[in-house]
Amino acid sequence: MATDPVYLDLIKIAIIFIAGFIIIKWTSYIIKRTGTRFNLETTLIQVINEIIKYSIIVIALTLALNEIGVNINSLIISFGIVGIAVGFAARDTLSNLIAGLFILADKSFKVGDIIEMAGKSGKVIKLGFRVTTIKTDDNKIITIPNSIFSSGVYVNSTYQETRRVGLDINIPYELELEDTVNSLMRVTSECKWALPEPKPNVLIKEMTDTGIKATINVWINDPWKVATYRSQLALKVKELLVVEKAS
Repeated sequence: MATDPVYLDLIKIAIIFIAGFIIIKWTSYIIKRTGTRFNLETTLIQVINEIIKYSIIVIALTLALNEIGVNINSLIISFGIVGIAVGFAARDTLSNLIAGLFILADKSFKVGDIIEMAGKSGKVIKLGFRVTTIKTDDNKIITIPNSIFSSGVYVNSTYQETRRVGLDINIPYELELEDTVNSLMRVTSECKWALPEPKPNVLIKEMTDTGIKATINVWINDPWKVATYRSQLALKVKELLVVEKAS
């Protein structure tokens, strides 16, 4: 009994997509191994991997369409007719793609860098054509469209030799200001992670109804630990103020 041509086409399409999936996995493995061997930047490895992946997907889709009798030339012409509408619909994607290319060309940041934008800070774990993925210090994964980097301001903390850990505090009026400031300087200097230079300092900002507002500044050399060290500093300062009040 003759096999139904429709089933043959479905089998061929399935084989095409399975083969494409295997080739993507295989090439990804080879690219990563080769990149590691020749000490290529992780960013470059990811970009090459994405180019090959999307190229294979396009080839697989083209072959699958041919199998079901779709004329690719006619399809391209049809896309040309509705190109304006598609262009408006995909303008955000295109904007992200172009921005991603500029990031790679300018080397604004790369995988492994720590960037800060719109109050969010994290390490870049993936730099794609459309989006950039960062991981915060509390292990949250944030995906940022690349176009945002073109229109917004961001900070690359990796290139900074030192980072400031700033902590805003309120010194009650019942405490002796000079003695409290000296105690705060002593506590901050005792932090093992605090750099000796620049020296920690306490800046008096303003007087309020509840006390004197001040900011403690400590410098560190690990930009990834700013939030962690700020939390540790806050606990030490709280303990100090409690002791100062009790005495």
